Amino acid sequence: MASPLGCSMNSVDYSRHMTERVLPEPDRYAVCPLDGNILSFYDGVFEAAYVLLNPFIRPVSISADRYVDGVDLSPSDIVRSCEAVSWNDVQEFAGLLSWAEIDVALKTSIGAMLREYSRRDLSEKLMTSLKSHQIFPPVEGNFPELTQGQVLAFIQSLGHEWLWLGDEHCTERKLHWIEDLKPPMATTDLIRSSVFTPDKSVLWTVHWDSHFSLFCSTRENVDRLSRWPGLEGFPCTQDTEVFWSWDCLVT
Repeated sequence: MASPLGCSMNSVDYSRHMTERVLPEPDRYAVCPLDGNILSFYDGVFEAAYVLLNPFIRPVSISADRYVDGVDLSPSDIVRSCEAVSWNDVQEFAGLLSWAEIDVALKTSIGAMLREYSRRDLSEKLMTSLKSHQIFPPVEGNFPELTQGQVLAFIQSLGHEWLWLGDEHCTERKLHWIEDLKPPMATTDLIRSSVFTPDKSVLWTVHWDSHFSLFCSTRENVDRLSRWPGLEGFPCTQDTEVFWSWDCLVT
């Protein structure tokens, strides 16, 4: 058929033209890389990035069964009733050789690795040890409740009082007062996605199916974060990569 501009366009092509919708490239200051080199992804946006390990979880004032059931347990409830257990402690009592082995074991346990890269032996060893200590695996693909307060307090220490909460594709965002996000008194719960400062100098973001989050900013801020109490992790090097659904971190 003839188009209004006098060009030839058949009905199939016209229909495709009218229905195809491709999202624009997301703003890198507001999203997590799906895979590849982390620092290369943020080149020109952030100087440095830090891998924050999601802590393991030990129920203290509630039973293990109550935690597993999870019904009506808010992030603030978890902060009040559970305590964080470090990867270092888990590595020691589980008899694993490194954080990398813990990571592979965790991703194997949730089915997030291709079969040829899975390590069922590591997964079973880790899960058996966790069960004997009544400890639960870290949350994956979400901001961990037990370290939200520490990270948000650190961002405040840099002079910020507001944060944007955005979805994973940077298509929606909402501005929040940081104090309203800090458990156990939070009025708004953090969800999977990203939080970033209005001046685009700080990003805290999560990666799907992974038991860590990323903090991105200046080298100075990342160095300060590495010494902040209650947090565990490591700075990204030029070789640190993240992979989608087959391996987590290569450093």
